[in-house]
Amino acid sequence: MFKDKLKLPTPDKPGRIFPDRLGSLVMISGLNEKGNEIETSEFEFDSGEELEPIKPGALGFHRESDDEVIDDEKDDKDQRIRKKTNKDSVATSVSVLRSISLDEKRSDLEYEISRREINLEKLRRIASTGIPDGGGLRATAWKLLLGYLPSSHDLWETQLEENRQKYADMKEELLLNPSEHIWKEAKDLSSTQQHEDNDADGPLRRHEISVEDHPLSLDKESLWRQYFQHTEIVDQIDRDLQRTHPDMPFFSAETSFSRKNREAMKNILLLFAKSNPAICYVQGMNEVLAPIYYVFRTDTDKQNAENAEADSFSCFVRILGDSVDHFCQQLDNSSSGILATLSRLSDLLKVNDEQLWHHLEFTTKIKPQFYAFRWITLLLTQEFKFEFILRIWDTLLSNTFGVQDMLLRICCAMLLCVKSRLLSGDFVANIKLLQHYPDDINLEYLLQVAQDISPDTSSYILSR
Repeated sequence: MFKDKLKLPTPDKPGRIFPDRLGSLVMISGLNEKGNEIETSEFEFDSGEELEPIKPGALGFHRESDDEVIDDEKDDKDQRIRKKTNKDSVATSVSVLRSISLDEKRSDLEYEISRREINLEKLRRIASTGIPDGGGLRATAWKLLLGYLPSSHDLWETQLEENRQKYADMKEELLLNPSEHIWKEAKDLSSTQQHEDNDADGPLRRHEISVEDHPLSLDKESLWRQYFQHTEIVDQIDRDLQRTHPDMPFFSAETSFSRKNREAMKNILLLFAKSNPAICYVQGMNEVLAPIYYVFRTDTDKQNAENAEADSFSCFVRILGDSVDHFCQQLDNSSSGILATLSRLSDLLKVNDEQLWHHLEFTTKIKPQFYAFRWITLLLTQEFKFEFILRIWDTLLSNTFGVQDMLLRICCAMLLCVKSRLLSGDFVANIKLLQHYPDDINLEYLLQVAQDISPDTSSYILSR
């Protein structure tokens, strides 16, 4: 049974980043995861409004002749033209440099991904600075960073074929309506008997329905009983998917394409719930799945895009493998639960900025539970615009120490980047700020601050 291979383990050591493969997942012990191009942050050059030249006589001074007035006005006009030309040149230069930088990064990534043996360390280093849109680069890079694709290019085709077939088999086993199971078995049995009896013209045989196959059966092994138990989960998933990025037609439009996307995501979430009954489905998992499915479904490689559902499921499992305990309420107070993770965030802030930590913890009495619970459990998918989420995930998935390590560093950097506003705010103002994080933040600077926080937090000094 494939479902026995899809149950997530409790993270047992910091060094483990993702499960090795789809079939390595086991049950938790003792208990029954805009279509617009990314706008990378850059320095803005605002020309502003130019001051109007002072007119002759406006301050009480008068020129001796009209020629002097004409000459002065001409000089002012020439200066304005030169000033505007210089500013246009600067803006053009920045745009050209940015384009060259993106082209170089794209070229480097294409080279690394095309190599027969992928250098994962170099891939992480490039991807952590942001993956350019287009060409399926992000989809392929994420699959490599998550270990879904092996580092050996020669094994890609075989690995993808095997994983996609496993997913198809699991869907057939776990997502079929019980009546479809019953009639499929009856058809197979009838075909076998007809072949054995060689009596195709004989009377039709009545299919025997056991007690376990009856829709009203209360037997624990009944397919119908298990089916009805998940109808409530299906309803919850449907409601959540309707609310997933409602501003993006990819997810929310009433078109055939969008409906197929929601159906695929529902299959993934329901299959995860059925194969992991200790965790089941938790509201918010749809938000974690959304970036993965979007990136894979918009892959320019047609075959990869058509198999986005199968690939997304495997990668969704791998991402949740690093944070699954945060979704399990029974483990909230354990060393791997959400409360312990929030405590680590508080410690990280204290080491890096004790003044800000003291202000939040004691002056305004704002605990991380009030604002960072959603940040951590949903991997920041509710705090930023969608294109920013993809950029943040480039850095999250590229971290050698795992998603959770970099996630806490980014959360800490989010606090440091609004330090002055937090220090001047009271409880109400700060809660509002942190629960609605400003969307005009310089994302590249924020990520650089996070990168500069070393894992042991001993050598970090925020530049001022």
